[in-house]
Order: sequence, then structure tokens, then C-alpha cells
Amino acid sequence: MSRLALATVALVFAAGCAGTPETPLVPGEGYLHFKEGRMWYQVVGSGPGTPVIMLHGGPGFSSHYLTPLTALADERPVIIYDQLGSGRSDPTTDSTLWTEAAFVAQLEALRDSLGISTFHLLGHSWGTMLGTQYYFAHPDRVVSLVLSSPALSIPDWLADGRALLATMSDSVQQAVAKYEASGDYASPEYQAAVMAFYQKFVSRAEPWSVYSDSTFAAYNPKIYGYMWGPSEFPATGPLQGFDVTDSLSLIRV
Repeated sequence: MSRLALATVALVFAAGCAGTPETPLVPGEGYLHFKEGRMWYQVVGSGPGTPVIMLHGGPGFSSHYLTPLTALADERPVIIYDQLGSGRSDPTTDSTLWTEAAFVAQLEALRDSLGISTFHLLGHSWGTMLGTQYYFAHPDRVVSLVLSSPALSIPDWLADGRALLATMSDSVQQAVAKYEASGDYASPEYQAAVMAFYQKFVSRAEPWSVYSDSTFAAYNPKIYGYMWGPSEFPATGPLQGFDVTDSLSLIRV
């Protein structure tokens, strides 16, 4: 991540420094028991600034790719964690845990376990959906809310994705159309088309960083498929109707 990007995020955090953890945070890794499994987390740094908790994308991916943002730990504790069912956390088979409310409850359980009264909250992609829902449930806990690659209206997100897909080669577009029509999302040709889309619009790094590779290696397709759908383009799960654009004016940070 560039120094400019880190500086921008740091400025946002510096704007709200009112809260401090009730108990000192100890750097290191740990597990929090939640429902049927253990949730992995890591605390980096022990500076005096208000802690920041980071929410990874997905659902079903891990926090590996957020590791470069721990550079912010020179001023404050940075907390990353893998949502239950993905990454270094325990896998889950209980679909009642694959809901927005359950993921909000996981974050609140982590906050409570670490003894944090208030904190900065940074979400990326699906993490912005989770971040807004946490804020609406616990507004007094959140000092600032950073939304990176926000997915705040899934109908708009899907329309934008289709517009980007239309800029790709005919072969990619035809593969997507062919296998979406047949429902054969596991086809190597379809998966290659999706990866071509990711390489153009998700990460253009060549090769991908070890953090990106680790994120995809730790991916849980069952959670992603249940909550979102078979790929980036068709949303068939309960998140397909997510839209908080009319509620954004209620965010007061």
C-alpha cells in the first residue's frame, strides 16, 4: 500500500481520538470462542491512540490481505480477525451463523472480549456492509467509520459489475453468459473468465502478493455461495437486496 493511502487512512483515524481501551491491549494472536467455533484475531501494536478494528471482505474470505495496514500500528493498536468460518478461524456448517446479525454479534463479542470501549472501524467490500450494520447497532462504540470499496447498494454493485464486464473481451463475456445460462459455475472456462475479471478490476498486481494468495487459499466458498452467490456477477443469496443508501445520513461520525 502506498504512503499516500496509509496517510489518508491515518488522517481519518486522527480526526477521532476520544476513546481509549478500558484495559491495555496485549499484542499477539489469539482465539475467541463464539457459538460453535473459535475466531482467530491478532492485535498489532500498543500505541496510545484509539484502536482500529478491520473487517475483511467476502463473505468467506480472510484478513490476510489486510496485513499491510498493520503499518498503522505505530500509533495505535490494530486488530484484524478472520470472521468465523473462514481463514484461520474454525470452519462452520451452521447456516444460522451466516447472517448479517451473526457477523455483527461476532464483532461485538470480539470488542467485549478485548475490553475495548470505543474504536475506529475500517471495512472493505463485504466488510463495509458489516461495518454499517455494526454501526447502526452500536453507534456509541464507533469513533470513525472508514468504508473502502463500499458495497452499500447491491443492486448498484451488480449493475456496476456488469458494466465492467462489458468492457472485457468477447471471449470472457461469452464464457460468463454461457455458463450462467447453464448454471455450470464450476466450469474451468467460467472460473478462468472470473479470474480474468479479478485480475483487471480487483487486483492488477503481477504476481499477486503473498497476502492476496493466502486470502484466496483460505477462502470458504460455502459461506460466499450461501450469502452472496456462485460468483461476483449473479447475487442469489440473502445479500442480493442489501441497500443502506437511504440510511447513510444517520451515520454521525
